[in-house]
Amino acid sequence: MNRHLSDPAHRKLLFSAGFSWLFDAMDVGIISFVAAALAVEWNLGAEQIGLLTAINSIGMAVGAIVAGSLADRYGRRSILLWTLLIFSAASGLSALATGFAVLCVLRFISGFGLGGELPVASTLVSESFPLEKRGRAVVLLESFWAGGWIVAALIAYFVIPDYGWRAAFIISALPALYALYLRRAIQDSPRYTEQRSRKLSFQERFASVWSSRYRKSTLTIWILWFTVVFSYYGMFLWLPSVMVLKGFTLIKSFQYVLIMTLAQLPGYFTSAYFIEKFGRKFVLVTYLLMTAASALWFGNADTEGTLIAAGICLSFFNLGAWGGLYAYTPELYPTAIRSTGVGLAASFGRVGGVIGPYLVGVLVSKEIGISSIFMIFFIAIAIGALVLLFFGKESKGLDPDKL
Repeated sequence: MNRHLSDPAHRKLLFSAGFSWLFDAMDVGIISFVAAALAVEWNLGAEQIGLLTAINSIGMAVGAIVAGSLADRYGRRSILLWTLLIFSAASGLSALATGFAVLCVLRFISGFGLGGELPVASTLVSESFPLEKRGRAVVLLESFWAGGWIVAALIAYFVIPDYGWRAAFIISALPALYALYLRRAIQDSPRYTEQRSRKLSFQERFASVWSSRYRKSTLTIWILWFTVVFSYYGMFLWLPSVMVLKGFTLIKSFQYVLIMTLAQLPGYFTSAYFIEKFGRKFVLVTYLLMTAASALWFGNADTEGTLIAAGICLSFFNLGAWGGLYAYTPELYPTAIRSTGVGLAASFGRVGGVIGPYLVGVLVSKEIGISSIFMIFFIAIAIGALVLLFFGKESKGLDPDKL
């Protein structure tokens, strides 16, 4: 096989990995809607909702570092399949949860699979495309995330009100069947296959990620991942609940979040276009600064129209930035340590994903205003954008294996 796949093979890989990404997003999205429903059914307080979403992120942090490391050792394909099976099984079993503690345990396991799949899938796609197409390909891969959130919002709107939150979790177990298709549909990247004989131990890979050659890039990308994940999970896992806090009914909040979620798709597609035209740093810095402004706007919105408009802008720019982040990170490291580097950055970012939603729960329980809470996210996103602007390097067109 050629070093880079043919165009039909590229499309097949992109869509095959993309649907696994969609299912991942669907599961994360469902927990945000289920949390809002559980608050009513189980009479959960704001801190408990924050804890539930935070535990999901703790699992994602552990999964990212473990799966990222294993993918450099045993291949991208096999680890992708295992992580897909793990989160599907745990998500389906969540439907049988009899209490809050049991649900938290299952959400940790599901998060482990979810967090493990994302860095592995992005690494696989990045390695399988030629330099001039890889950035756009990874952003398009990330665009399936919007599809997953849209599916989650549709399930929340049409299923949860009539059939309950358990039915939503049963639906989220279906990706396990998709893993059977993936076994035949995808292979390891040509780059990984070529370098299979030069495997390093985890200690060697970790040391290399933090060696003088990559230290500045690693520190920059870790800060960026932390601020992006902290703000994203803090804001988006709470969106349905925030809408309820602003006075809307549960069903109405689901409807508005669905509208906001639809804005993610053009956010991804514009990011995919600009990332090859103007570079990774331009897309990330621009979209992150616009995300910060949108967060400030959303937190201070006081009418139905401005709330929806701010939410649409928040979705558009935040998810466009996510696409740039996943395209940028694998380009900083050579093949031998790439998945480990991405996994470590994603894992550190998930620490932010633990703190963000839990912090919102604590602040809401203390009756801190939504505008003050979203000001925190405004500051965090702005810090990430400025760190990248001044310390990050442009990776467009670079091949780390040849540097």
